[in-house]
Amino acid sequence: MSSQGFGPGSPKSFRYPRGGTDFDLESGIARKGRKPKNPHLEASILMRIRYFYEVHPVAVAAILLSFGLGVLVLLSVYEARFRTMGSGGAWSSEVGEYPFPNLRNLVMVAGHSIYTSANCGKTDREDSWFLEPYQKHPGQAATFLAHIREGVDIAGKDDGALLLFSGGETRKDAGPRSEAQSYWAIAESKGWFGEFWTTWAFLLSCALVVSYDFKEERFAQLHRTALGFPEGRFFFSGTPATPTAREAAQKGEAAVRAQFLEDPYGCLGSLHEKRLKRDPFHRTIPYPDGCPELKSLFSYCGPVPFSGHLPWIE
Repeated sequence: MSSQGFGPGSPKSFRYPRGGTDFDLESGIARKGRKPKNPHLEASILMRIRYFYEVHPVAVAAILLSFGLGVLVLLSVYEARFRTMGSGGAWSSEVGEYPFPNLRNLVMVAGHSIYTSANCGKTDREDSWFLEPYQKHPGQAATFLAHIREGVDIAGKDDGALLLFSGGETRKDAGPRSEAQSYWAIAESKGWFGEFWTTWAFLLSCALVVSYDFKEERFAQLHRTALGFPEGRFFFSGTPATPTAREAAQKGEAAVRAQFLEDPYGCLGSLHEKRLKRDPFHRTIPYPDGCPELKSLFSYCGPVPFSGHLPWIE
């Protein structure tokens, strides 16, 4: 049995390129090799640096000192910037440091849908809103407008009130738009604000929720109790659902109330899963960082009311 050699006549034989070239075994391409470093040039540079140091030691020391001070300044600037970013923009616990410390009453409008139209000229049409199947009833969009207008009117009559539209980016197919921003944009486009608009302040004297009338028991009893908010300072303003949706809405609300009776903070089981589904873009709740007074409340989960300190009980 004969074997085929790899000599000069063999079809598999090859010669490595010469003359300062490298051969890439994977591609089979000869490439120009890198020029070797010139040791004389490196030695010359080092000698010049050493000579300059021996002739001008003071100048070298000044250059090094200036460089060191520059590095320290840059490090201090970046450290201060990172500290600011890490704080999450949290307000100090002192009331005087809030932007609007005189606001004491909260008017919260519960969001129920996201406005998806390209303009605000068709706000009362159902096809301008992202509606779930159970919301697709004639006149449904008009109920959202009623909530918005009711909240603006109530807050506008109280110089110490904050108007808060509630609701995040709850629907993936609606894009990164929030319920709250939808309500705010509509109110602004219709000129309902006038000169009234403020931002969040935190020590509350009274709270008023605007939503559908069939949700009053859940808000006024279950949610209010879970938050430890005094009953005598809590108010509810409800508007009716559409006639075709009312019966089904009341049945659904009864089921939700039963769930919150067992899980007041919505942190377990089906209520927890529902909360996760309402956050398709994985946004985080800003309140624990922005409002350190509520950090313990937002991290609490249990079948009995939270017993820690609450800023509205003072």
